[in-house]
Amino acid sequence: MASPPLLLTVHPAGGDSFERCLGEGPVTVGRSSRAGLPIADLMLSREHARLTSDQDGWWVEDLGSHNGTFLNGERLGARTRVGEGDVLSLGASRIAVRPAPHADGTERRLESEHSLFRPAAELLEERRTGPLLAEDEDVRRHVERLRLLNEVHQALGRPITQAELLELILDRAFAHLRPQEGAIYMRAVGGSFACVASRSTQGSSHAPFYSTNLVREVAEKGLAALVLDVAADERFAGAASILGAGVRSLVAAPLLDPEGSLGMIVLGSAARTRCFSPDDMELLVSLASAAALRIRNVALAEEAAERRHLASEMALARRIQEALFPDTLPEVPGWELHAVNRPSGVVSGDLYTAVLRGPESELAFMITDVAGKGVAASLLAASLEALCAGPIEAGFAADDTFVRVSARLYRRTPPEKYATAFLGILEPATGKVRYANAGHLPALVLTAHGAHRWLERTGLPLGLLPGATYPPAEVTLDPGNLLVLYTDGYTEAESPAGEELGKERFRDACAGLLGRPLPELAAALDSMLEDFTAAAPLSDDRTLLLLRRT
Repeated sequence: MASPPLLLTVHPAGGDSFERCLGEGPVTVGRSSRAGLPIADLMLSREHARLTSDQDGWWVEDLGSHNGTFLNGERLGARTRVGEGDVLSLGASRIAVRPAPHADGTERRLESEHSLFRPAAELLEERRTGPLLAEDEDVRRHVERLRLLNEVHQALGRPITQAELLELILDRAFAHLRPQEGAIYMRAVGGSFACVASRSTQGSSHAPFYSTNLVREVAEKGLAALVLDVAADERFAGAASILGAGVRSLVAAPLLDPEGSLGMIVLGSAARTRCFSPDDMELLVSLASAAALRIRNVALAEEAAERRHLASEMALARRIQEALFPDTLPEVPGWELHAVNRPSGVVSGDLYTAVLRGPESELAFMITDVAGKGVAASLLAASLEALCAGPIEAGFAADDTFVRVSARLYRRTPPEKYATAFLGILEPATGKVRYANAGHLPALVLTAHGAHRWLERTGLPLGLLPGATYPPAEVTLDPGNLLVLYTDGYTEAESPAGEELGKERFRDACAGLLGRPLPELAAALDSMLEDFTAAAPLSDDRTLLLLRRT
């Protein structure tokens, strides 16, 4: 003997409560639109729990959900009896349980005498596995449905944009179901649903009809809907756009694909013109299912095309940025110079430059690191290079250059956009370097005898505060001395355990490579970092500038 039906009052995490009558199990509860009892709750698993029935009554079991299932406040560990007065807690939702009076097991599908709501996935499964229809009228309807689906699949087989696809779906729906109003709603950014296509036989001045309750039941829960009399159903009492459009009967189906619900298609008609039937609901479910997969594919194709376009734009941006780096570094008798930039993405927020200037052939060299990464940082790096180029080539000292550049950068950029930089001016004959360090990592000087010195910051990062000053400093590089400028992509590189390399280990690595040619030294540092990070992708840009007196 079967258990009596069970009436569930569902209080979802968001939205209005609703009732569902269960005639027999099993019924899966979860956030998936394919669940027998779908609930819009992000804390639920797709298949969270299952309700089953036998001659002894109703039972509930957790399906290995992430957040667990609770019966009257106690977490379920095994299949447990459930009955009148019990309360199930799943995620942020609650389900109150009581017997369903005067229910025969089919009332789960009829929620009022004027409306029918059924899981669209269930209708599709019935259509796939149901017996071949025998009555002439049933055969005719079955053939009609197959003809419609064949038309849709043929039409969808050609290249098509999403806008064309949505119009095609409405074309077929109007041709076969003859509504007066129709609209397609799809999930927008933020999770809300927006009308992406609509049509009316009443002219172009119509406004798409909309109901929050209908969107929740169809687009969010994956239920197909047939409403025979909108005015008599309390769900639509506040739906002014539906009632104002004169819609009396409506049918709606979710746009379901294997990933879930993309939205819904809804058709409406005045009762005197067209009253929809359960067959119409099944036909619309089939149409929506066929269309949903193509909508997803078209969206993916458009996203792929956009990604290809973006990749092309980024490649162009990198070529432009590479043009900002010197084609060749200046050759200075008695000195070696080498530099390298390795972006963590396509473009870099780091930059270096080196130029000879003035009658004494001074060497001006600079390294910068813009706050942030990616395109925004690379644009600011390019702007910074342009701001610095004039003062450097005009012969300004490092401190004066930074005062001018910082003031202009502060006026032109938001507060969170700033840059650190090190600018040095070398007198090749004496080895004297006059420099300014604008909040950059301390430059490293290594002597041929193994001693070292850090050239600390002399001022704030560029563009951070108005009126910033940069007191000048100087250092003399003797024969065999090596000056190392670098960005934090080196010192902040992390091991798999999350440990940073740090400036001391970086210093020791440079000291151990001191006698090598500069290109080999730079390559060896990269190899050392690959070993330290276990060849993990770069998390930050890496830029290195090496200057050695021979």
